[in-house]
Amino acid sequence: MRKSTLRIARHGVRGKGQEHELLAFRLVHPAPLASRHSPGFLDRFSAPPLGCIRSSFTHYDSLLIERFTQSSHYRPAIMIPRGLLAILFGLVTSSPVLAQITVKDLASPYSFVSDATGKEYFISSVNGDPDARDNNGFITKLDANGKLINLKFIQGGIGDVTLHAPKGMASVDRVLYVADLDMLRGFEASTGKPVLTIHILPASGSSNRAFPAHISDVAFDGKGVLYCSDQLNNTIYRVDLTTQRVTVLLSDKILAGPSGIAVHPKTGQIMVVSWDKGKIFEISPEGGLTEVFSNGFFSARFQNLRGIDFDRWGNMYTSDFTTGKVWRMTRDKRFQVIAEYLPSPGDLGIDRTNNLILVPYQMVDAAEMNGLETPSDGKPKKEKRTLADYGFIPPPPKTEPGGPTTK
Repeated sequence: MRKSTLRIARHGVRGKGQEHELLAFRLVHPAPLASRHSPGFLDRFSAPPLGCIRSSFTHYDSLLIERFTQSSHYRPAIMIPRGLLAILFGLVTSSPVLAQITVKDLASPYSFVSDATGKEYFISSVNGDPDARDNNGFITKLDANGKLINLKFIQGGIGDVTLHAPKGMASVDRVLYVADLDMLRGFEASTGKPVLTIHILPASGSSNRAFPAHISDVAFDGKGVLYCSDQLNNTIYRVDLTTQRVTVLLSDKILAGPSGIAVHPKTGQIMVVSWDKGKIFEISPEGGLTEVFSNGFFSARFQNLRGIDFDRWGNMYTSDFTTGKVWRMTRDKRFQVIAEYLPSPGDLGIDRTNNLILVPYQMVDAAEMNGLETPSDGKPKKEKRTLADYGFIPPPPKTEPGGPTTK
């Protein structure tokens, strides 16, 4: 068997005042074989080419891989669409699949999370008016390989389930907590059976008690406490899971529509992103507020921030719904656009166990998971970096989760 070769075409392009390098790949085979692929084999790769990826100084566009195979063994030609995040986050995800996982047929998907073990994934779909009590929201469940288990695993109006407009979620000890207007609902992760409902009231500390609570996102601190963001009332709630007692951690109009919320896996600080003004805040468990980033007068980096989460090394990721970008803030607080031209990226999540990024796309009723790159200092210097460190092949199995449950 002769060795296959990979051809990469490099082209210099200019954009936004600096030079980028365009890498073009194409995977092809001799013409007689190109038409002999198995029926349905390419169905998995039928996602539309919606995105263009950028990372640091390299601009990746048009996933075209050119690979010439000369072998006595037949291997079908594969045309892999570039996908929304596929090149940057890995042509092959950190799970046993051939390319990024794309989930379709959703209905205004809002949030995408995993459990602590990285063996189950959940996507919330508002399915209609995000403020309506129409009891038709649903939650989709995927298995460890990203395979669809049940599109409507939990569905409002079916059985004893009430679910109006599910938004942010957090998985804790086999219970999936879901933000649903002014309710925090809990469901068994294995069966979808409702197990609790906590009514969130805009308590005395709220900056605007004329409106009912309207929670957008949920985050777990790994110590028995959930934090909920209320975008309408500029409020952060603290929920003790042992007593189910709800208190106001912070209420201040400076929060400017707090949308996404996450707990830093290293420091335990609560991080919040602003929908109205594109700000990023750090809040202590005692309620102390620090502004990490705000747009300047002449430069508006962020517009409407929706989701926020961390990888296990402490790098932060946030999605800008309006500009269609996913940003990374490194541990030394450097900002990088790692994906752009995305269709309405929503409340993203990070699977820290498998090093995957999970992004819902509200306006196109789809969601996607992809592999993330391991930081250069994310492993001992004596260990050689492998393709798994770049998200191209599955990482080695881990016995322990890579931090507290994401989101």
